Amino acid sequence: MDRNTTFPLSPGNHSHMNSTCSRDNVAKTVLFPVLYSLLFLVGLTLNAVAVWVFFRLPSKSHFIIYLKNIVVADVIMTFTFPFKVLSDSNAASTGLRVFVCRVSSVLFYLTMYISILFFGLISIDRCRKTLNPFRGTNTARLVRRKILSGIIWTLLLLLCLPNVILTKKLPKSHYFKCSDLKTQAGLYWHEVVNYVCQVIFWGNLATVIVCYTLISKELVRSYHRTKSHKQNKSNRPKRKMNARVFLVLAVFVLCFVPFHFARVPYTISQTRVGTFDCKQKLSLFQLKEITLFMSSLNSVLDPLIYFFLCKSFRTKLFKSLRLQPGTCSLLTGRSSYTDTSETM
Repeated sequence: MDRNTTFPLSPGNHSHMNSTCSRDNVAKTVLFPVLYSLLFLVGLTLNAVAVWVFFRLPSKSHFIIYLKNIVVADVIMTFTFPFKVLSDSNAASTGLRVFVCRVSSVLFYLTMYISILFFGLISIDRCRKTLNPFRGTNTARLVRRKILSGIIWTLLLLLCLPNVILTKKLPKSHYFKCSDLKTQAGLYWHEVVNYVCQVIFWGNLATVIVCYTLISKELVRSYHRTKSHKQNKSNRPKRKMNARVFLVLAVFVLCFVPFHFARVPYTISQTRVGTFDCKQKLSLFQLKEITLFMSSLNSVLDPLIYFFLCKSFRTKLFKSLRLQPGTCSLLTGRSSYTDTSETM
């Protein structure tokens, strides 16, 4: 899991090859650090609000349990941004850069795939509730979902841990890539993890698409069932609910699809010597950095999803802030205190 991969030579140590292959350009050392700094400030604020609200809510549904896990993942991801800012801007010491390779970048990817997995589970839960709205939950089911959450965190931690352990070489100079710190076994495991993560993402993307297609079809059928009713007000929120369904798909496509197209060739360029020339490696690195930032936007977009798609979150937020019922009804399409169901 190689997020921040290249660091500069000390002055006077640049060879011709390193000069032509250097990744230190304005985008890497200035633009992206500024963007990640802004992302950190906005993400920290929004996720702090999310933590404040969600952990005052009882875990009374599968939906809330899954969202709480995503909140934890987003908070951890947000705290990895300052390390990337320091490393990319060449303001970090060699020791801190090593820490980025061994720990910070691993945590970033861990939390990304935690979020992806839980959005897949949320999709299944919302699909089940839409197709079978009268099926309730009970304490035993809630306990099982909590156990499932723990298993997901444990398995992904075990998957990522070798990337920390096997990144143990010492840098030979100030100029190094994260892959330079990995043992041969570490390079192999890094490539294996990349393919496993690809399976996780594309499997969950397929799940999200299938589930929300079924939800959309059910909402359309519901719309047609009420269409004949004169001035039926319940018709209006159903259409808006249908539109909000695609918000989750939009976040998936915007944040994760570009990165997962770019990640495989980039990882191969880092783990297999001689596969790509210098120019190709630089192009893949730049593409990876752009799509990685798009993936990082997930930490900011998730709190917006909570607000628009989770009635309990909105209700608790408005009550905590002592706002009047119906606040932001133009954005949500309904009164925050009078929603009849949690939607996603």
